[in-house]
Amino acid sequence: MPLELVPVRCLTDNYAWLVHGNGRTALVDAPEAAPILAELAARGWSLDQIALTHHHADHIQAVPELVAQTGAAVIGNAEDAARLPPLDHAVRPGERFALCGEEAEVIDVSGHTVGHVAFHLPGSAMVFTADSLMALGCGRLFEGDAAMMWASLSRLNALPAETLVCSGHDYCRGNGAFALSVDPGNAALRERLADTAAGARPCAPSTLAEERATNPFLRVAELADSLGLAGAPEAAVFAELRARKDRF
Repeated sequence: MPLELVPVRCLTDNYAWLVHGNGRTALVDAPEAAPILAELAARGWSLDQIALTHHHADHIQAVPELVAQTGAAVIGNAEDAARLPPLDHAVRPGERFALCGEEAEVIDVSGHTVGHVAFHLPGSAMVFTADSLMALGCGRLFEGDAAMMWASLSRLNALPAETLVCSGHDYCRGNGAFALSVDPGNAALRERLADTAAGARPCAPSTLAEERATNPFLRVAELADSLGLAGAPEAAVFAELRARKDRF
């Protein structure tokens, strides 16, 4: 049976994600303790695991308080352990571990940072992508380059279409405005933006199929001509899109 998924809004625009099943509860990323503890209390859940995607403060800063109050075990990338809170379980890209009793795959999604990982739960058709693949966009390149991020997005894009993409922020307004600027004829994009603006659907999660249809950073083949890059490698088209987004 698929794990239960609960988004928790934190700080200004962060998402933390609670997953629950098999008598256990896990958290993916820890931006702010109070709303996470409140959600746990409201549901009567204890926290067993905290999985961290990358080292930025708005994804890890609540770990000490959450561990102190719950005793949860902390999981993160062994290759970035020096920049993460103390890890109880260090994992590496390509490895698998149990999250709420379900097999989770660790995927290298470096680009936003080097050492950023995503957690894919194939049994529940979920992937926690934080600041790599985001709703209608992708993360800024603080440490990696465009080729690295394109390789990361390509790994995520190879997952099944029904996979729920659980990203780290609600940037739908800004990401959507940029997407519309480079893909103005996209009817699926316009419908998604209208539904989100009307409150008919949240920014995240979304399915990978929806991102393929509306996220310009997964639509490089469709947008190459309009960007003046017909015949260019997909990585080059992605790099141009990322550069335009940075100037937007």
